[in-house]
Amino acid sequence: MPQPTVAPYGAWASPITSDLIVSATIRLGAIFADGDTIYWLESRPTEGGRCVIVRQEPDGTTTDVTPAPFSVRTRVHEYGGGEAVVHDGRVYFSNYNDQRLYQVQPGQHPQPVTQPTALRYADGVVDSDRDRIICVREDHRESVMTTNRGEPVNVLASIALRDGTQEVLVAGNDFYASPRLSLDGKRLAWLTWNHPDMPWDSAALWVADLDAQGACVNIRHVAGGPGESIFQPEWSPDGVLTFASDRTGWWNLYRWEPDNETNDEIRGLVQMEAEFGLPQWIFGLSSYAYISPSRIVCAYRLEGTDRLAILDVFNGTLSPIETPYTSISGLVATPDQVIFRGGAPRKVASLIAVNLNSGEHSVIKRSASLDLDAGYLSMPEAISYPSEKRIAHGLYYPPTNKDHIAPAGEKPPLLVFSHGGPTGATSSALSLRIQFWTSRGFAVLDVNYGGSTGYGRDYRESLKGRWGIVDVDDCANGARHLVNQGRVDGARLAIRGGSAGGYTTLSALTFRDVFQAGASHYGVSDLELLARDTHKFESRYLDGLIGPYPERRDLYLERSPIHHLASLNTPVIFFQGLEDEVVPPAQAEVMVEALREKGVPVAYLAFEGEQHGFRRAENIQKALDAELYFYGRIFGFSPADAIEPIEIMNLDPSTVPD
Repeated sequence: MPQPTVAPYGAWASPITSDLIVSATIRLGAIFADGDTIYWLESRPTEGGRCVIVRQEPDGTTTDVTPAPFSVRTRVHEYGGGEAVVHDGRVYFSNYNDQRLYQVQPGQHPQPVTQPTALRYADGVVDSDRDRIICVREDHRESVMTTNRGEPVNVLASIALRDGTQEVLVAGNDFYASPRLSLDGKRLAWLTWNHPDMPWDSAALWVADLDAQGACVNIRHVAGGPGESIFQPEWSPDGVLTFASDRTGWWNLYRWEPDNETNDEIRGLVQMEAEFGLPQWIFGLSSYAYISPSRIVCAYRLEGTDRLAILDVFNGTLSPIETPYTSISGLVATPDQVIFRGGAPRKVASLIAVNLNSGEHSVIKRSASLDLDAGYLSMPEAISYPSEKRIAHGLYYPPTNKDHIAPAGEKPPLLVFSHGGPTGATSSALSLRIQFWTSRGFAVLDVNYGGSTGYGRDYRESLKGRWGIVDVDDCANGARHLVNQGRVDGARLAIRGGSAGGYTTLSALTFRDVFQAGASHYGVSDLELLARDTHKFESRYLDGLIGPYPERRDLYLERSPIHHLASLNTPVIFFQGLEDEVVPPAQAEVMVEALREKGVPVAYLAFEGEQHGFRRAENIQKALDAELYFYGRIFGFSPADAIEPIEIMNLDPSTVPD
């Protein structure tokens, strides 16, 4: 066996290149089961991020259902999700370019269901008895926006499949989600919430009967509302409504049984300090499914790890299903199998099928078509550490590369990952974008700061009114913790993040004296600008994270990095999509210009055609390479990769490594 080559941390040659990441990977999305046929959504960077519905026959044959140039994405809430529904061999989907609904069968060309208007559609369910789709509709027509304070109007609507005729079924709330039809077609359930709440703060569950014309009558409030979040209503095969609620502080499963003998309409199915629900950033999320009237297959998160089990509805027993996967999402089921997106520290995210009779699992589709030697893969270590009289959590990845060792006495640079949301969570599934760094000699800390999901409502709400404080403390204290343990170089600490994670990154660089470099990917620099210039879904999100605006404008100014440039003396690289409507380009451009004028080393890469998050292969690759180049210039090492240099303004030429 050849001896490892001695090379500085950061300068290790790695087979996990930016080109490999974009050319050999796809993003796996929603999963659909239609009898014995499986469908899924995949986003392909090599096709400009085009999202394609793929169909797999029972014999394993796969075909693309949606041809180019169709891309299956909806812009409802801007983040989308719930972009398609499958029923009796037909796929109904929202097309990104025109936001119209289409229907298609394998081997045929998609046909439009709706007219070209400023309407958007998501989270649909097929009502076959009435030949229609019931879905969330978001109205961006100018006349509607003008009369609704500049915001689109969201409703539950029906769309006739024969001619596209639309009718509003339910209206009056700011937001709707999860319309779910009982199997007999007689009842409809759905979720609502209103400004300033987000769905993980408060979401109400409603049920209505459908009359002969398909209108909603006898509407009843079932559960949820102020201080209680409902997730994923589903009807059982025998017509009982099930849902997840965090009324105990944890998203657990419940059933609505209005005719039971105890007169207690809501019955808990399982009570434990684990999360059976998720933050509804997008539509169509699923963590459980019925496999019979008495059995539910479910995924839940316990102590930061996802687990799979079968729940007996009547006696509450939870029987584990052993799998090698630590990250499980997008769950759907047939009577004999469960299909989900699964990943593990040494397994890329994949579509997995588990036979519920034998327990055997098989891979339907991998997100990456590569076979990496384990000697290049860093295994995450779950760590908890003190942070301002609290305990914070994260995943620590040591630098790992079988071909290299560092010079004696050198400690690795640390790259702290701050996830987006901020209501979100890290995953222990194999991430090639993390391994890109660790295989080059970086240590990585992926932080689940206060406000993250997976640890109960109290932990999630620890960010209430304290965004820009708790998250920043947890990232900074995580870095300090690793420095104090002697694991990383305290003089080479960097932090990176996208969107809300970009805000945490910029705040950490501005308000804490811990990091020596940072990277903001479409991050927030001006909270006031964000409050005044963002989309409807998040337009009141900051009320809970910061305070009501403009009443607490003082807090918005106090916590915005752009207003405290005197405190920012750390090199930063910015990445921005020029069509981003969540965090508009002005957020980055104002910050870049201010740092340039101040003389702080700064770089800026803007991408035409990209929105909130990059989907095109060439842009993903360029961003990865540029960030590595940037750290090399700042920390004084030469990457082993052949990278096209980028302009770093205000950088002293003497910092160029040999």
